Amino acid sequence: MKVFVTGVAGQLGHDVMNELADRGHEGIGSDIREVYSGLCDGTAAESMPYMQMDITDTDSVGNVLKSVRPDVVIHCAAWTAVDLAEDEDKQETVHRVNADGTRNIAEACRELESRMVYLSTDYIFDGTGTEPWQPDCRNYSPLNVYGRTKLEGEQAVSELLDRYFIVRIAWVFGKNGKNFIRTMLNLGKTHDRLTVVNDQIGTPTYTYDLARLLVDMIETEKYGYYHATNEGGYISWYDFAAEIFRQAAELGHPEYDKDHLTVIPVTTEEYGLSKAARPFNSRLDKSKLIKNGFTPLPAWQDALARYLKEIGL
Repeated sequence: MKVFVTGVAGQLGHDVMNELADRGHEGIGSDIREVYSGLCDGTAAESMPYMQMDITDTDSVGNVLKSVRPDVVIHCAAWTAVDLAEDEDKQETVHRVNADGTRNIAEACRELESRMVYLSTDYIFDGTGTEPWQPDCRNYSPLNVYGRTKLEGEQAVSELLDRYFIVRIAWVFGKNGKNFIRTMLNLGKTHDRLTVVNDQIGTPTYTYDLARLLVDMIETEKYGYYHATNEGGYISWYDFAAEIFRQAAELGHPEYDKDHLTVIPVTTEEYGLSKAARPFNSRLDKSKLIKNGFTPLPAWQDALARYLKEIGL
C-alpha cells in the first residue's frame, strides 16, 4: 500500500512513517520545508522518501499528490499552537492551514480516488458536562480558533469524500516535538513549586501507540468518525503532572520527588494566563474502536513510562 503522510516533521507524522516502514508499506512523507526537518534518530522516518508540499497551496497539493498517486493520505499536518491561534494577525494563517489546507487535500483525494485519514481534536466540542463525547455526536460548539478551524477541516473531509477516517485525539505527546511532559520536566528542574489545572478532564495520547492504530485502520474499510486516546481512565492535567513526576523520580531523578517539588492543583480560573478558552470536558468515548475490531491504545500510565525511557530520562 502506498501511503502519503503530511506533517512528518511533527510528533505523529514521524511515528506514522516508522509504523508504515515496520509493516512493509510504501510511505512518502511531506512537510512545508524543502528538506526533512524532523527528528533525526536513525529510524525509518528520517530516511524514507520525502516531498516538500505546502498544504495551503492548492496547486502544490494537486501536483504533489498527482505525482505520487497514493492509496491513502494520512493528514497529520496542522496548526496546533492553540493560544497563538487567538492572535488577530495569526487567525487567517490558522484557517488556511487547518481548514483550507485540509480541503485542498480532500479535493485531491477525491480526484485521485484516494482514501484519507484526518486527525482532529477534542477541541471541536464545547467541553460542557461530564459525559464522554461520542464519535458520531454532532453537537459541535468549539470554544476557540483552533477548534473552529479543525472542525471546518472535518466538514471538508466528510463533504468531499466517502472513504475517510476522522480520528479525534487529545493531549498528544511524542518523541518528535514539544509536549506537556517535556514542559513539566523542564519546569521541574528549575522550580520547587508548580501549579497545574485540575478541572480540565481528558486522557493523553501517545503518538507511538496512535500510529499503530492509524495503520490498523487503513488496512481496513471501516470508515467513519473515531475517538482515539490511550486507555487508563480520565484524568486532569494535575493528575498527569503528578504521575509524570512520580515516574521520573522512580527512574532516579530526585529533583522530581515530593521532597523537592510541590505540585499544587488549581482551577482554570485561578491559573489564568491562557488566551484560548479550553474545554473542561475532553472525555472521549473510544468504545467504537472495540466495536469495529480495533485494538485500543494501552493505558496512558504505561505509555508515559515507555515515553520517559524513549527520551532517555
